[in-house]
Amino acid sequence: MVNTLAPETAGRADRGARSAAPAAAGRPDRARRRQTAVAYLFLAPTLLFFAVFLFLPLGFALLLSMSHWTGFDLGDIDPAGLDNFAGLLADGSTFLTPVLTNTLLYALGTVALSLTGSVLVATCIDKLRFQGLWRTLYFLPIVTTVVAVGNVWKYMYEPGGLVNGVLNALGIGSVAFLQDPGTALPSVVVVQAWASVGTAILVLTAGLKSIPGSYYEAAALDGAGPVTVFLRITLPLLRPSLLFVCVTQFLTGLQSFALIIVMTRGGPGDATAVAALEMYRQAFSYGDWGTASAAAFVLFLVVLAVTLLQLLLFRRKGEDA
Repeated sequence: MVNTLAPETAGRADRGARSAAPAAAGRPDRARRRQTAVAYLFLAPTLLFFAVFLFLPLGFALLLSMSHWTGFDLGDIDPAGLDNFAGLLADGSTFLTPVLTNTLLYALGTVALSLTGSVLVATCIDKLRFQGLWRTLYFLPIVTTVVAVGNVWKYMYEPGGLVNGVLNALGIGSVAFLQDPGTALPSVVVVQAWASVGTAILVLTAGLKSIPGSYYEAAALDGAGPVTVFLRITLPLLRPSLLFVCVTQFLTGLQSFALIIVMTRGGPGDATAVAALEMYRQAFSYGDWGTASAAAFVLFLVVLAVTLLQLLLFRRKGEDA
């Protein structure tokens, strides 16, 4: 007897399989959308935080940079276009010289001193016992408030202070470190570098620990001296840590404000006036929030350009070291 039900049953099975395939394909999509919704739900507090404390102030600052406002009534905001930027960059403006020039010199000096000192100290610590103790001692200035550091060094720089006392003991006359326009900025740079060297040492000692000891053993077998080993092995392999220290120290120097206002308040004259201090003055002393906001965006462009330049200089074979 011929089975006439088999083709009909097979057809129903094929139709059922075809109808079940889209449903099975849709389930992963719904699950993925559900997971995405849950992820955004958990990210919502962080996104809200950034929206309230970053994006909204950034947008308001951009609005103020193209307006005139005294800082009291929001109804008094008057559009100014690019007049604030033009005033900052005009001939005779004190923002380019000496303010922006001082800012760049301050950042460059801080990076040069702190990087040189931290590399030397970190290399020495890496060869000593009780390394944790030494790293802790050098890190102590970081946990000290800027106000305390600035005031201590301010008294040390006084004509009767410790620094001039050492100079006098060596037969050198007293120096008006913070009162002389020629020495005020370098004096503050030394303090900033001293205060930030602890963080750099921590990063660089960690970088030194990551260098395989087999490289140094091979160099010793080849008869390489300490200077050659340092220049040919240590520095190249320390490049990622050096990049991090350079970028972070430069950003700190460009945005420095507290130490300047504690030690010199931008004086004598404008010898130590920096961009962050100028923004503070324009906003809170002169009531010109538009110029202060424009100066902030100019400083942002400078910081961005310097950071990109540092990343480019440290780039190797198309990849960041």
